Amino acid sequence: MSRAPQPRPGLGTVTRGRILFGGDYNPEQWPEETWREDVRLMRDAGVNSVTVGVFSWARIEPRPDAREFGWLDRLMELLHDHGVGVVLATPTSAPPPWLGRLHPETLPRDEDGRVEWWGGRQHFSHSSAAYRRRAAAVTEDLAARYADHPALTLWHINNEYCTYDWGDEAAARFRTWLRARYGDLDGLNSAWGTAFWSQGYGEWAEVMPPRHAHYLKNPTQVLDFKRFTSDMLLECYTAERDIVRGHTPHLPVTTNFMPLWAGQDAWRWAEEEDVVSVDLYPDPRDPYGAQHGALVQDMTRSQARGPWMLMEQAAGPVNWRGVNHPKPRGLNRLWSLQAVARGADAVCYFQWRQSRQGAEKFHSGMLGHAGEEGRTFQEVKQIGAELASLSPYVTDRHNIADIAVLHDWHAWWAGAHEGRLSTHVDHADLLTTWHRALWRAHLATDFAHPEHDLSAYRLVVVPQLYALTDRAVDNLVGYVRGGGILVSGFLTGVADRDDRIRPGGMDARLRTLFGIRVLHEWWPLDAGETVATDTFDGTLWSEEIDPAPDAVAEAVYRGGELDGLPAVLRRGRAWYLSTLPAPDALRTLLTGIAESAGIHPVLAGLPAEVEAVRRGDLLFLLHHGREPVTVEVPGSHRDLLTGAVVTDRVTLGRYGAAVLAP
Repeated sequence: MSRAPQPRPGLGTVTRGRILFGGDYNPEQWPEETWREDVRLMRDAGVNSVTVGVFSWARIEPRPDAREFGWLDRLMELLHDHGVGVVLATPTSAPPPWLGRLHPETLPRDEDGRVEWWGGRQHFSHSSAAYRRRAAAVTEDLAARYADHPALTLWHINNEYCTYDWGDEAAARFRTWLRARYGDLDGLNSAWGTAFWSQGYGEWAEVMPPRHAHYLKNPTQVLDFKRFTSDMLLECYTAERDIVRGHTPHLPVTTNFMPLWAGQDAWRWAEEEDVVSVDLYPDPRDPYGAQHGALVQDMTRSQARGPWMLMEQAAGPVNWRGVNHPKPRGLNRLWSLQAVARGADAVCYFQWRQSRQGAEKFHSGMLGHAGEEGRTFQEVKQIGAELASLSPYVTDRHNIADIAVLHDWHAWWAGAHEGRLSTHVDHADLLTTWHRALWRAHLATDFAHPEHDLSAYRLVVVPQLYALTDRAVDNLVGYVRGGGILVSGFLTGVADRDDRIRPGGMDARLRTLFGIRVLHEWWPLDAGETVATDTFDGTLWSEEIDPAPDAVAEAVYRGGELDGLPAVLRRGRAWYLSTLPAPDALRTLLTGIAESAGIHPVLAGLPAEVEAVRRGDLLFLLHHGREPVTVEVPGSHRDLLTGAVVTDRVTLGRYGAAVLAP
């Protein structure tokens, strides 16, 4: 009798009732006498976890097939002796210069055929056999050497997978990928619609990546190349993951996502990770920086289906914006607590000690250029102490929201073709706008894929899903038939998985669901242009729709070409918005629909700048403003951050927070 597969270790394997606190540690940048000062200050700050080796390939393998592990041996021992666990990274995101010199085929090429040379990072071709062979070799030796080391707690593969490659080796792999997807050229020609512009392929050798073209590229070719790129990067990840798993099956494996990066299908990737982790860098000058953080946190928690890891954030300024502003006093603490409120069981930074040289010397560290007396480090110490006190109450606890926001990378890719109806319509912007409306209404949200089981949610919102599979369409229809409430934005269900426009301009099942008899024409709006309705101003888009007899026009266009036609259409529990209401109007509309579903804010009467989030039995109150506010919290509670008993109300100062236990 065969045994059932054992469950994989997860983040709880590492946390063991603690919130992980620390960051990337790059000691190879410093003389070894600095290391002892580092571990002393780490203990002072409450650091219990550091990520080591992310960019250490040249230090580990300074010449082909050489191995220098002595420095890493000493470092691992030092960290273990001081109670700091190690997230050990494979160093394969930054190949050493000798690899590009000896194997130029490992260097990626852009769509104009130009080589991306060494001297930065991420300079590898995901399809290069030589790169994969060398990456596997260094990963194998790293895993073999440290598999039994007591400091090792978690594997971190590569870093921020984000490379593209249009080179010859990628072209060959692209053809192989397409053969597996379509079987033969007839299948490919049909899927790509190559009857248009005389693009029919008669030999596989003619099929290329979508390199620089004289005019518009084939949209489905571009779509498939994005799918291919995500899959090739995933192959790189799983190859290294499987190597380390072979040596340490008891330890979890992760790699860090970049939030809403367009080149990686994170839903699929999350299924291959034991721990889902993300890097998060909201702009401290962005008035909606906290909402951006909330969106990324909600999405990451949903991908993880539980607690997740904040792999990187900044303790102060970053180095890549035009003007890199520091975080004001208190903001680092506030945003760290926001991540915990939304499910993070690990709060980490890039990086521990701020670099003195290199491209990121102005990117902040937990220990900045000002040293241990600096404000940044003093705030880090406070955060470390507070997270330690919260740990027993939050780790491994997970809440499910009543609202799901749907997002799919393939729909995003398909809708982003350069020949679309409006360049002002951007999937990520719409996703942010709809999430922001719900966030401002103090309504908790999860994210979901359109093919996921949605039955646990009372309300599902679709900011935009331009392309939908048949399975996804049937899932949405079934969700409404099962009693759910669905609210969809415009340009949803327009195309199938091959970016082929559905007859009628929208899938017939969705037209029936929303009560659309005929979708005559799309009417995109110019930048800054609005369209009037009887209840609000619409932005970005409008549509010429004839409603079905049993549909209700909840809002109607007034004036212009669309006068009298529905702007918001409802048929039963399915709503369709043919324009984007102005922000306050969108919030009001979604709030009313949520109330009809019995969904209410976590706490009534919240000030506008206060966010209330439940995690387990705890209520997090997060104040994103500078002026003191008072929040009504009926009953008696204990604030875990201060130990004080709070009765009926709590006052929050500048960027203040409270974590209330019943």
